[in-house]
Amino acid sequence: MDLSFVFFLFLLSFFLIPSSTIARGGDRIPIPSGFLDKSSELLARHLFEDKQRKISEALTDGYMSNTELEKSVTEFGQRCANISRIYSIGKSVNGSPLLVIEISDKPGKEEAEPAFKFIGNVHGDEPVGRELLMLLANWLCSNYMKDSLATMIVKNVHLHILPTMNPDGFALRRRGNANNVDLNRDFPDRFYPVNDVEDMRQPETRAIMNWVKNQQFAASASLHGGALVANYPWDGSQDSRKKYVACPDDKAFRYMASIYSQSHYNMSSSTEFAGGITNGAQWYPIYGGMQDWNYIHGGCLELTLEISDDKWPRANELPILFEYNRKSMLNLVASLVKSGIHGRTFSSDTYHPLPASVTINGIDYKTNSSRRFGYYYRFLAPSESYEVMVTMPGYESKTTRILLEDEAMSLDFILDPEVSDAGRQVDDCYCNCDGQGKLVVGILGRAHLDMFLAIFVVLLFLCFLLKRKAVIRFLKRRHFPGHKRAIEV
Repeated sequence: MDLSFVFFLFLLSFFLIPSSTIARGGDRIPIPSGFLDKSSELLARHLFEDKQRKISEALTDGYMSNTELEKSVTEFGQRCANISRIYSIGKSVNGSPLLVIEISDKPGKEEAEPAFKFIGNVHGDEPVGRELLMLLANWLCSNYMKDSLATMIVKNVHLHILPTMNPDGFALRRRGNANNVDLNRDFPDRFYPVNDVEDMRQPETRAIMNWVKNQQFAASASLHGGALVANYPWDGSQDSRKKYVACPDDKAFRYMASIYSQSHYNMSSSTEFAGGITNGAQWYPIYGGMQDWNYIHGGCLELTLEISDDKWPRANELPILFEYNRKSMLNLVASLVKSGIHGRTFSSDTYHPLPASVTINGIDYKTNSSRRFGYYYRFLAPSESYEVMVTMPGYESKTTRILLEDEAMSLDFILDPEVSDAGRQVDDCYCNCDGQGKLVVGILGRAHLDMFLAIFVVLLFLCFLLKRKAVIRFLKRRHFPGHKRAIEV
C-alpha cells in the first residue's frame, strides 16, 4: 500500500477520535500522561451535551436575560454619561452584540494612562461574572467623587468592562457558545497549532483578538465560576503534565494574583490553594486559553479569576458575592496606579513621543509605548531591583537601574538619535528635483554655506533650550497621586 495513503488514513483517524475538553472551574478531567499520545484530548473544542449540568428555570430567576443586560448597559451609559461610553466589539454567533462599558473621566479619548479590562461570562453556564461586573460599574458611577478609590480609578485608569463574552451560551444554559465551542479553548496557543486555523475560530474569539489588537491593555482579568482561586500563566505545559510552568513575569503575576486573593473575603484562606492563588499548569493544563494568548500576543498581563464555588448560584446570593469580590476587583484595577513603572519616551532632538520598546533585564518580555503619547506601563512586583532598557530603531538605547518599592514609579526616557557617518558629510547632500541632482554647496558657495550653518546651529540651540525647559516643567507637573516624582533618563 502507498505510504502517503497510509499516513493520510492515520491523520484522519487521529482527528476523528471523539474527546472532551478539559474545563476550568471544577469540571476536572484527568490529564493525559503524554501530550503526543493523547493529543486528541486537547484538540476538541466542542463539548458533549450529556456531560453538562442541567440548569433549571428556578436557578435562572433573578438573573438578567441578554435583552435585559443590553438594556442595563444602555441605561448605564445614559445615567453615567460623564464618565462612560458604550461600544461594541462585535457580535456572537447568533447576533447578540458584545457590548463594552468604558469608565474614565475622559472616556473614548486616548491618554497617557493605563487601560484595564474585565471580561465576564466566558462560559455560558458561569453567569456570576456578568452580574458582578454590572454591579461594579454601577458602584463606580455612584461613588465617583465620593469614595477615594473609585475616584482614583476613574481619573487615572481607562477601565473597560465586557459583561458577557458568551451571550449565546448563557441563553442556552450551557458552557459553549451557539456552536458548542468552549471559547476558553479557542485562542491560538504556543503548544496547540490547530487553533491557528483562522476559519475554525469563533466570532466571539475574533472579537476579543481584534479588540486587544486595537486597544493597548496593560492588564486584565476574566471572571469564571466553579472554584475560588486566582489563576495565572502559564496555563499549559509542553507534555500536558500537571506541573508548575512559570512564565517570564512569574513574580509579577504571583503578586498580581495575591492582590485579588488577599483583598477577597475568604479566597486567601483556601485549604486547596496556598494563599488562594495557583499557576494554571500546576492546577491542570489547558490549551487555547485566553489568558496565555493575552500575555503572548496582546502585551497584557491577564488573570483567570474563579470567583464562586457554585457556577450558577441562586440570584439572591449575588449581592453577597459582589461584596466578597468588590474590594478585590477595585484593588486589582487600582494596582495599575499604585504599582509598577510607567512613563513616556521622547526624542531628544524633537521632543516628540516615540513608540519605543521597554524591556527588563532578565525578563524575556517586551512592552511597547504608545505611538501618540510615547506612554508605557509595566506591571512589576515591588521590593525588587530592576534594570530597565528602552530601545527604538534609529535611536541609541538607554538603560537605568531602579529599586521599585511599595509604590509606583514614574520613569521617562529621552533617547538620542543615532548619527551615521553619512549624516555628518554636508558635501554629500543633494536636492533631487525631477531626477536632476544639484549640489547644495555649489549653489550657496562655501563661505555663504558656513555662515548659514552657524546661524542655523545657534537658532537650533535656542529652540532646544526652550523645548527642554517646557518639557521638564511638564514632566515635573505630571504624576499620579501617591507616585514618586518623575525620573528622567
